[in-house]
Amino acid sequence: MKKSDIETFFQRLSAADPEPQTELQYSNAYTLLVAVVLSAQATDKGVNKATEKLFKIADTPQKMRDLGLGHLTDHIKTIGLFRTKAKNVMELSRLLIERHDGEVPRTQAELEALPGVGRKTANVVRNVAFGEPTIAVDTHIFRVSNRTGLAPGKNVVEVEEKLMKVVPKAYRLHAHHWLILHGRYVCVARKPLCFKCPVIDLCAFKGKTTAA
Repeated sequence: MKKSDIETFFQRLSAADPEPQTELQYSNAYTLLVAVVLSAQATDKGVNKATEKLFKIADTPQKMRDLGLGHLTDHIKTIGLFRTKAKNVMELSRLLIERHDGEVPRTQAELEALPGVGRKTANVVRNVAFGEPTIAVDTHIFRVSNRTGLAPGKNVVEVEEKLMKVVPKAYRLHAHHWLILHGRYVCVARKPLCFKCPVIDLCAFKGKTTAA
């Protein structure tokens, strides 16, 4: 995609949704971190349903530790891989208390040192909680980047690196939210809704759909 087209691409997404937000529900950096960890291989809707009651009683690392593994597991048992995720949440809570005075760290390396926290999760937390212009490449962004020709790559790291190079700085803070939402609701996996796409004329995808 040409530089001028990329500018137009994000201008249109921005105009449609000037202040995009994560669809995960959270109240602070800690609950955001936990929600993102729980969202791996799960839907935001499913995570929100599980955390609605959980975050009312455990919104800090210490409260989560006090809640205990068994009760945490009960709260999130509707989420995929819930047993492993529960152990990771308990352990990362312990490490936040011991290493970071109960606060969520801001750096990529410190976040990725926590159990259950990978590159994507760390990027989401840095972006949403701390306003860093990171781009967290999930399955939606990977698909949109490759399908449209915006930032094609063979893996998520390659796509992330390309996006960080081609996305204009003015749009970088919200770029990953625009791309996620576009992939989630318009540029869907099986049959993209090209007929309602605001950037259809900029997209390189050859199999565009023309009707619902």
